[in-house]
Order: sequence, then structure tokens, then C-alpha cells
Amino acid sequence: MMPSFPSSARSPRRHQDQVDGRPRSRVPALILLLAALGSAAGCGEAPVTATAVPTPTPEWSHWSTPEAGGMSAEGLGQVEARLGGMSSSAMMVITGGQVAYAYGDLTEVSYLASVRKTVLALLYGIEVDRGRIDLDRTLADVGLEEHGGFTDEEREARIRHVIAARSGIHLPASNSGDDLASAPERGSVNPGSYYLYSNWDFNAAGTLFELETGRNLFDALEAELVGPLGFQDFDRTRHVKGGNLEVSMHPSYHMHFSTRDMARLGELMLRGGRWGETQIVSAEWIAEMTSPLTPVTEMNPTRRRDGPHGYGYMTWVWDGPAATGPYVGAYTGVGAVGQYITVLPALDMVVAHKTVPGDGRRVAHPEFWELLEMVVEAHCGAACTPGA
Repeated sequence: MMPSFPSSARSPRRHQDQVDGRPRSRVPALILLLAALGSAAGCGEAPVTATAVPTPTPEWSHWSTPEAGGMSAEGLGQVEARLGGMSSSAMMVITGGQVAYAYGDLTEVSYLASVRKTVLALLYGIEVDRGRIDLDRTLADVGLEEHGGFTDEEREARIRHVIAARSGIHLPASNSGDDLASAPERGSVNPGSYYLYSNWDFNAAGTLFELETGRNLFDALEAELVGPLGFQDFDRTRHVKGGNLEVSMHPSYHMHFSTRDMARLGELMLRGGRWGETQIVSAEWIAEMTSPLTPVTEMNPTRRRDGPHGYGYMTWVWDGPAATGPYVGAYTGVGAVGQYITVLPALDMVVAHKTVPGDGRRVAHPEFWELLEMVVEAHCGAACTPGA
């Protein structure tokens, strides 16, 4: 099992690797971008990458042709044909900060499902950077409560354990959709030692955020991300907490975004937390939250070890044999029935995908990974660029 994160091994705010016996911060996402691998699947040429952070505009700008954005029109035609046979409602492919491909109604606002967790991780980063959240404070320090109380060991779980889904607290959540059925016996694992995808952790993370900052989570979302990033379709009235509070004291905090606004969040992460001339969240935090804090070999239940992903702070991260070629440094937010914000730094690419729930619409995870691979194969970087 992965060792716990004692405060003696970490600063209150940052995780560090040991490199040649010396601590070093994890490589920021923008550095990964500039040092990206030189070829994409099916291509043999260097990808089109931005040499500077693109200047955001009120409307998304578009490449004049797919080829100008490093994409094959023929390959994107195959992507579109595949989309036509799926329940996808909309998708955007961003390369170099501009739209290389768009499908469906990009303005329709709907349920973001579990991608909410990655958004909350960004809000955490902003407040950690300000020094208002100390990730090494325990539940006892904060005064977090729950129906029936916690064991002495559970009270020692740190905030960083909760946002990494490693709290060791395997209690029912106020909403379903996790791996609680596979949890070990209560009290059999220590905080920080065992990963389990748990809505209790994720909902408690929302409560912890509010307790530590004194801010309503949705107010912080609007002030720190929606406004600065220029969301075009945000409706604050749709953002209300939910869940069965008789089961757990900690409500869910589901969000509702359009596809084009989802893409802005992906672009922010790709640019190391920078938006134009403003550093919204530090590059160091982006690198940490998108690192495999739980490597794929330690995912639970064990069936998850057959997949391509480890886990960071409320974010799925390509890891192990899957984290090669265009997937080096890649990560994604994942939501039920077909919500994804996927970032591929090696290709300077963001893919935002939405399936509006209802009428049986659903894009299963394997379907999306196959679709994503088609998008990757359609990327041919400089080989597609006119005059290259």
C-alpha cells in the first residue's frame, strides 16, 4: 500500500519528490507542454504547441482549418462519424488555445456529474496558494462532524487524504455512485494508506472547503473561476447542494456547465493555472493535483488496476504503461453518463465532451476512451500544418 503522508515528509502545502536525494517540486504542467514528446499516434512529426500562453477572448477563437491547428480533416471526419453513432451531445477539441474541432450544441448547460470534483480541486489550489487551507490539518483540527461520529483514527485523517480519496473513512455518502461496496472493514486501514473512490470523501471535501475558508463553495466557484475565465453560459441559480442529509451530513455540490465553459477549465489547467496575464492558480498546484498520488498499481478495488489511470487530487491521471506518447502527463475529470474534461499536454490539447442526461443518453467510459484515441490519431502536428 502507498504510505501515508505524515507532516514530517511534506510541507503543509506542497508534495515534493526526492530527486538525487534532494526534494524537488513536481514538474509544472506548462513545462510538460514545452518538453512534450515529438510525435503523436499515427503521425511522426512534432505536435503544434504554443510558445506562449494564448490570450483568452470573450469568444473562443477558431483555427482557419483543422490542419492549421495540427489536426487532420480526414481524421476528424472519422471522429464525427463515430460521434454520430453515440449519445454525445457536444465536444470541443482545443489545440494551441484555439478550437480545432467542435460538435453539437456547445452552449447547452447541463449536469457535470463527478467532474465537479476536479473543479473543486482547482478551488482548493487557489485557497492553498493563499494560505487559507492547510492540507495537513486533521478532521479533529477542523472540527468536522458526521452522524454517529468518527473513530479516533478517522479523526486523524488530514484534508489532503480526503481530497486524494485516501481518508480511510468508508461511510455512506449523501449521494450514490462510488466504490463503497468494495470498501474494507471499517478501521482496518489507516488514513492516507488506502485509496477508494468515495463520495463521502468528495462531499466532505466540499464541507471542509467551506469550514476552512468561510466561503460558500458556489460563491467561490463564481468569483474565482467563472468570472476570471469568462464563462459564457453559467447560471448561478442552478447551483444548489443536494443529497440525503439523513445518511450523511455532507451534501453533494453538483455543477452545471456548458461544453465551451468546460473547455475553459481544461485550458486553464493545460496552461499551468495561468489565464492570459493572470495566474489564477499556481502551476505547482496544477502539477500536484494532476500527479498520480495513487499510482495505477495501488488503485482499489483491484479491477481499477487494469485501467490506464491513477488518481491525483480529485482528478484521474494516466499512469504506468498507459502514460506514454501522447498520454505523457495527461489527466481528466470524469463524470457519469459522458462528461469529460481531458487535458493532453504532450499534444497541447484539451478535449471537452458532454452528454446531456435524459432519454437514456449515455456514453460509457470505454466508449469515450476509444473516441479520445481517434482524436489523438487525428492529431498530426506540424505534418498537418500548411507549408510544413
